[in-house]
Amino acid sequence: MRTILCFGDSNTWGYDGKDNTGLRYPRNVRWTGVLKEHLGKNYEVIEEGLNGRTTVLNHPITGKIKNGKKYLPACLASHTPIDLVIIMLGSNDAKACFALTAEDIAMGMDVLLNIIKNSACGPNHTVPHILLMSPPPMKSKNERYKGGEARLKALDPYYYQLSQKYGCSFLEARKFATTLGLDGLHLDAKAHKKLGVAVSAMVTRIFKE
Repeated sequence: MRTILCFGDSNTWGYDGKDNTGLRYPRNVRWTGVLKEHLGKNYEVIEEGLNGRTTVLNHPITGKIKNGKKYLPACLASHTPIDLVIIMLGSNDAKACFALTAEDIAMGMDVLLNIIKNSACGPNHTVPHILLMSPPPMKSKNERYKGGEARLKALDPYYYQLSQKYGCSFLEARKFATTLGLDGLHLDAKAHKKLGVAVSAMVTRIFKE
């Protein structure tokens, strides 16, 4: 049995963006559920998504609970041994209130990848495989996300460079998760399915190498 930890924000949690109810897609609709279905019974897929999660930033209202850096070490330790960590964060870092550049956001992801690399949370205290995913597109007209789409699009090459630095796999979610809910922020059901299928193919390649 291989264990896969999916660490991300509301698009990993499965937030349904068709309205403002804050509801979650059913387990089998979320990309993590699609991933599990395609990989089969020999894989355990752990969902660690949190709405509003950033890489290393405290939320101006809710504080450090949304800070990925604060929670990641305990998360890795509690699920050890982990064969693969899939991490997709950056969308919330792109909010206008943080005023970050794409390079700034990538620096936050650099911190998280370093934590994973030094966690010894893999089998027999080894380094787990890592799949770094750049975030899906953003098309929100909400002022809180002004300029966010441009920042996220510019993030892809920086994340690719990080994957080379840490020797991990890389996937651009925007190539597969092309359709969003009405809020312009969250994946719709179709996008979840496409992304889950794409990630499952990547995971299969990772474990064949």
